[in-house]
Amino acid sequence: MILKNVFKNNEKWIQNKLSTNANFFKEMGEGQNPELLYIGCSDSRVTAEDLMGLGPGEVFVHRNIANMVIGTDLNAMSVVNYAVQHLKVKHIVVCGHYSCGGVKAAMQSADLGILNPWLRNIRDVYRIHNDELNNIQDENSKYDRLVELNVQEQCINLIKTADVQKAFRDRGLKVHGWVFDIHTGKLIDLKIDFEGILDNIMEIYHLD
Repeated sequence: MILKNVFKNNEKWIQNKLSTNANFFKEMGEGQNPELLYIGCSDSRVTAEDLMGLGPGEVFVHRNIANMVIGTDLNAMSVVNYAVQHLKVKHIVVCGHYSCGGVKAAMQSADLGILNPWLRNIRDVYRIHNDELNNIQDENSKYDRLVELNVQEQCINLIKTADVQKAFRDRGLKVHGWVFDIHTGKLIDLKIDFEGILDNIMEIYHLD
């Protein structure tokens, strides 16, 4: 059973950290100063720090089913507020992944109980990009593209928030959309043209 090994692994991890830096935990206790907020999926195969090669103190992390940024989700909005206003992160990344169970579940014609209102937000992404997605014949390719478009829409949701707009204006905060290819281990920068996408909506969402 995996739980039997957790505390043994913890002891090994402690010794490993102390062997390279005797003050590792003393320094950690003095506070954090991450430059990056990572918003990713809760999928057990997609661990934020590992896939980026980063360690404790280097990235502030929020994870939920299908890496959603929903304006009424006080958990996500509190994380964004704390990261942007208090930690002063320089970058925010929304990172999806191929073979995302949440994205696939959203496209099922089934009653998924408490998941229904959450997954409805992904169905809205499909609705917005309906023409493009319906022209993709291969189902796996369609789901991969929906994963990418979902990342794009969650990045746009971030840019609609007051915290992100003010930090962009005042200190050049940047938002990025990535996908983790679970089949190869590669991180892919979607290179989303946020300025182009937002031209038509900033009349409504722009803050003074």
